[in-house]
Amino acid sequence: MTVLVTGARGDVGAAVLAGLLAAGEPVRASSRAPRPGEFPAGVEVARADLADPASWPAALGGMRKVFLYAHPEGAAEFAAAARKAGVEHVVLLSSSTVLYPDSEANPIAVRHIAAERALEETGLDRTFVRPGYYATNALRWWQSIRTGRVLRTAFPEAATSPVHECDIAQVAVRALLDDTHRGAAYPVLGAGPVTVREQVAAIAAALGEPVRLEEVDVDTYRAQLLTQLSGPIVERVLQDRGSVPQLPAELATDAVPEILGRPALTFAEWARDHAADFR
Repeated sequence: MTVLVTGARGDVGAAVLAGLLAAGEPVRASSRAPRPGEFPAGVEVARADLADPASWPAALGGMRKVFLYAHPEGAAEFAAAARKAGVEHVVLLSSSTVLYPDSEANPIAVRHIAAERALEETGLDRTFVRPGYYATNALRWWQSIRTGRVLRTAFPEAATSPVHECDIAQVAVRALLDDTHRGAAYPVLGAGPVTVREQVAAIAAALGEPVRLEEVDVDTYRAQLLTQLSGPIVERVLQDRGSVPQLPAELATDAVPEILGRPALTFAEWARDHAADFR
């Protein structure tokens, strides 16, 4: 059984691809514009652009399982095409934002809710993997840390619970390989809150060099964020003073210990894995 991995060049998709290969599963890796030699030898490669329906039939042909990035525009059409192609099970990379009480007002949640509903309405077996705040968001800091060993922020004590992409991918791989996970939805929520100050210290420790934290005013920080994020997301970050609100306690159960049999990876472990990005 070959598994189609969409977005196989992305942080999570690449880790899903690696996990399936390590398990000995044949994989078809897809991206919007595959390039020669970018995937491991022996991996079947296909073009699949979730915004281009013409690319779907060739990518889906012969597949029974799919790892899918959420793409609400055309999600219903993709789900229908998958069902027509004989796909039986889709593992969707969703978001824990769909669980928040204000999810309908959150632009990130709205997109993932639409993708989840599209799959549910087709009747396809599906598993939703719902990660929290990605640790890879810290890669927005790479340039200032690499070139000046400094991070500038308005909210040094802002707290998030960063999720290592390997935790997300390993839960997705387990769901793809074990049919008992069909129909389930798994929050992947990280090892617990850490402040920006603590994250910078973890990156410094991984580098073996000091990294300075410099506090700036909110307007300067807004301008800095707008070079990397959309306006609505920037305003939400500022409204929450850089912190990511925690889920209600009754919903905040991380699936990693149950599914993988180990604790969630910490931000310090993520920083060590990504030290080269900041060096």
